Amino acid sequence: RIQGALDDAMAAAQAYRSGAVGRVRLGTGATACIYLLPPVLAAAKQRMPGLEITIATGNSSEIANRVALGELDVGVVTLPVQPNRALTTSRLLTDPLVAVSPQAIAPAGDAIPARRLAALPLILYDPGGSTRSIIDAWFGRAGPLPEPAMQLDNIETIKVLVAGGLGASVLPQLALGSPVAGATVKRLRPALARHLGIVLRREKLLDRGLRIVLDALRGVAGTEDAASGTAFTGYT
Repeated sequence: RIQGALDDAMAAAQAYRSGAVGRVRLGTGATACIYLLPPVLAAAKQRMPGLEITIATGNSSEIANRVALGELDVGVVTLPVQPNRALTTSRLLTDPLVAVSPQAIAPAGDAIPARRLAALPLILYDPGGSTRSIIDAWFGRAGPLPEPAMQLDNIETIKVLVAGGLGASVLPQLALGSPVAGATVKRLRPALARHLGIVLRREKLLDRGLRIVLDALRGVAGTEDAASGTAFTGYT
């Protein structure tokens, strides 16, 4: 029995050594998990069917911290993250932020200034997250911060409430692959975007499975940047 168990363990180790199987622990925010990762996971599994990919979600600072502690192998986060000498960061994707408002209250014009959007009832992300901080800074450059009518941590719920005519929002274009019924989508003036990036431990060993996941992320991110019409400046 002992010899049989040893043989099984050796066979499993050999599979990992040969690159036939592996595991990658990936952390990201809810929006990227829903709208960015599905084609990434499909591409990675196609190249390496024996690869196990586990997903954890959280805000960017939490994900970066878990990568630094070795609890996750890689993180996809909103930049910038708190500087940490244990981590390396590379630019992945530029994701424009846009105004989404019920047709009945949508301001005229192709782009909405911050002051005009602030005058509408707003449904925004919960405070404390990276994307909400970017949005607050944009409003703050134009005047006092607006008081949102509602604050939620679920982007799909925000879209449903906007579609129901309860208020306008500022959302990542990445989350708007399909139209929001009864709502209009317009550019912000001045333009606003968030930048997604990859965080890794500085001394992290890039085994075959992790290299495949990183390649798939960069491949899908390049497609998303092209689709958004946003100039991509490359990895830093």
